[in-house]
Amino acid sequence: MKVLIVGSGAVGLAIAAALWDSGEDVYLVARKQTKKQIEENGIIRTGVFKEIVINKGQIKLFEKISEISDIEFDHIIIATKTTATAEVFLELKKKKQLLKKNGKILIIQNGLEDEEIYLDSFGKEQVFSARLFIGFRRPEPYISEVTVCSSDLMIGSLYNNVSKEMNELAQSIQKGGIPCKIVDNIVETIWAKLLYNAALNPLGTILGVNYGRLIENEYSISIMEKIIEEIFEVIEASDNKTFWKSADEYKKHFFEKLVPSTAQHRASMLQDMEKAVKTEIDSLNGKIVKLGIKYNIKTPVNEMIFNIIKSMESVQS
Repeated sequence: MKVLIVGSGAVGLAIAAALWDSGEDVYLVARKQTKKQIEENGIIRTGVFKEIVINKGQIKLFEKISEISDIEFDHIIIATKTTATAEVFLELKKKKQLLKKNGKILIIQNGLEDEEIYLDSFGKEQVFSARLFIGFRRPEPYISEVTVCSSDLMIGSLYNNVSKEMNELAQSIQKGGIPCKIVDNIVETIWAKLLYNAALNPLGTILGVNYGRLIENEYSISIMEKIIEEIFEVIEASDNKTFWKSADEYKKHFFEKLVPSTAQHRASMLQDMEKAVKTEIDSLNGKIVKLGIKYNIKTPVNEMIFNIIKSMESVQS
């Protein structure tokens, strides 16, 4: 398979390493400085999964999608931050010919509704979603360190499409050392990931601590409980669903199982803030605030968390 990965952060590099290790033909879009580092050092995936080393020159690199021509891809994987979604879509829209007629787009991002923009130029049978319950950090631009893994990489269709090609991609990712499976409940999975991220990432960023520290005192626990309760109200009002019937049921799972199993992880949002990079807060708590307004649900804690992170971003800029 020919696979183009757009985004060379820790997630993009880890997926690229998995597919390369499985023998797939991998192409990577990386920003200027990252591209230069990979050209000089190759790619290294380390951490809790098997280590993979890709020597320099063994993977094909581009700085922009617009530079690519005369190649048709079986899959295009979007592994950028949600802050780059609009830019990536516009580039792909101009280069639709890069995706084979039966090719698939796989979106591996946090947040809600980022898939919908791609339907402007691609069919519902081509657009797939994925969510990671795996933690990463990027100590160097060419290194992806997998820090924690609480579940598989979940791939599915929001539009109830089944794809032989997507099964083959999932098998290659699995073979490359990242647990991966196709699921038929991706909507529930997306909301499960949003609940997890929205409760942990901004508060961990504001306080500058790992996930485990957030459950060591009643005050941060109370904030996370209120974030979760508001999100469940939005889920119900918007006629969506996740795996837990109530906020109380989810909170028990969250505090007793999810957070302890990823206690040492530092949120990607915190890592972004430390690098003065724009965060994904708009796609997480910001999206909950917008949906709350749409469905007449009050979300004061999510709104306050959103405003604090946006204030921190503003001060840095």
